[in-house]
This record gives sequence, C-alpha cells and structure tokens, in this order.
Amino acid sequence: MLFQQLIIVLLFAAAAVYIGRRLWLSFFAKSDGACPKGCGGACGAINVEQLQRQIEAAQQQRQPV
Repeated sequence: MLFQQLIIVLLFAAAAVYIGRRLWLSFFAKSDGACPKGCGGACGAINVEQLQRQIEAAQQQRQPV
C-alpha cells in the first residue's frame, strides 16, 4: 500500500514539475530575437525591408515593357 502511494506521489510531482516548467518557459524564457508566439522560430529575424525590395523587383520583372 505504501509503495502504491509513493508511486502516485512521484507521478503527481513529475506532472507538477512538467506543468510548472511549461508555464515558466511560456512567460519568462523568451529570447530577444524570438517571436511573441514562443515557438522558438526565427520569425523575429525576418528583414521586412529586404523582402519588400525582392517583391518590388519581381513585380517590375513581370510587367510588360
């Protein structure tokens, strides 16, 4: 009986640590370059000006002269 209770307490503690870590990372562990979604992707490092120049260059190439 004591062994079963110990297993339950350990499982509960592991689940609490897992949930606590997920909450901590979602609120406090964001890097400066990361996007606000918290996915860890590189969406914060997108150069909007460079993309705009590429789009405009592609549009100019497609226009008939």
